[in-house]
Parts: sequence; structure tokens; C-alpha cells
Amino acid sequence: QVQLLESGGGLVQPGGSLRLSCAASGMALPFGAYAMGWYRQAPGKQRELVATIRSGESTDYVDSVKGRFTISRDSAKNTVYLQMDSLKPEDTAVYYCNYGMFTRDGISFRPFGSWGQGTQVTVSS
Repeated sequence: QVQLLESGGGLVQPGGSLRLSCAASGMALPFGAYAMGWYRQAPGKQRELVATIRSGESTDYVDSVKGRFTISRDSAKNTVYLQMDSLKPEDTAVYYCNYGMFTRDGISFRPFGSWGQGTQVTVSS
């Protein structure tokens, strides 16, 4: 059974930075074979895909975080990271990671795993 453990959240002032980590275990294929994604869910809102990194290391971001967030992965550690800079109050949410694949057309990310507890990010002065 695949386990995904998110960490690194916290309370930060606007303009600050946080680095989230997601450690994966129990995958059927090597970690590097999967695409990885970071999602977030703010109170009263639907879960939103924020960033993805493909097995070939190419990355994609939702427009609201482009230029501020950076997704990366370390296959030796089975871990995906989300570096978040210039944080804004609207970034406040619970952040989750998941693993999966892109559809054949290369457009949509399809997560495979169950959702973990996530890590809370609160941006407030």
C-alpha cells in the first residue's frame, strides 16, 4: 500500500517562504516512474491541483503560483518538494501530495493514491 507523508507546513507572514516535503513509500514501480502532484484545499473550496512534475522532470503550475512556487523531486529519497516563496494569504490551505500519471494527451494529471492528512499552510500577519 502506497503511503504519502506530507510535512513542512506552518504559519508564515505574507512574503515569507516554506518548503513542503512529501515522502512516498510502497509504490509498485520506482518513484521516478510516476508523475507527482501537489494539491491544496482551502476552507470551503474544492481541492486544487497546484503543481506537477513528470517522470521526465518537466513541471507545470497553476497560474496563481507561477513564478512563486517550485516543485522538485529526489528519486533517491522517494520525496517530492514544493518550495513556496512570496507567500500570500490566499495560499492558506491544507496541502496534499499524490502520485499518478498524465493522460495520453499529456494534459491531465490522474492521481492514483488515497489522500493523506496533508500539511497546513497558514499565511497571515
